[in-house]
Amino acid sequence: TSADCQITGVPFLGEHCDLNIPTKLCYHVNIASFSMLFVADSCNVENEIYKNVQKVVGKADVIFLGMECEGAPLSWIYGPYMASEVSKEMDQSRRLAGSNAQRGMALVNTFAPSEVYVYAMGMEPWLKYISSVKYTDESIPIIESNALIEACREQGIISERLFGEKEILY
Repeated sequence: TSADCQITGVPFLGEHCDLNIPTKLCYHVNIASFSMLFVADSCNVENEIYKNVQKVVGKADVIFLGMECEGAPLSWIYGPYMASEVSKEMDQSRRLAGSNAQRGMALVNTFAPSEVYVYAMGMEPWLKYISSVKYTDESIPIIESNALIEACREQGIISERLFGEKEILY
């Protein structure tokens, strides 16, 4: 933190396959009177946590939200760390999942941003070498992020799903 810049670690729920990982943080960045909230891995299963966070950090001018709401199974990252083999049922039910449109809009309505950007979807072509993500127009994360973008636009909020690179100047 400095006189005109403050970065606050914000707790979040979701992602990480519902494992008890106590270091899950997102970030609220406040520069002078401008603020951004980065909640890439959040699965907003209970918006009350964000209502309480908003009381502490205030509103956000811009939200960056990951919406990989049908993420990889538990074994994809955490399988080697498990003490015993994970059952197929548990592997599929405990996924690396982010927010869907409804949960994302709850965040938007709580923090009242003027801009919302969906990012961290793993869609960039160079990621195909380390990830198996391959979205189509029928993929749930695409459908859900499209719904969030449209709902934001209906409220007069600038909204876009980012891909590759984008320069945003504030």
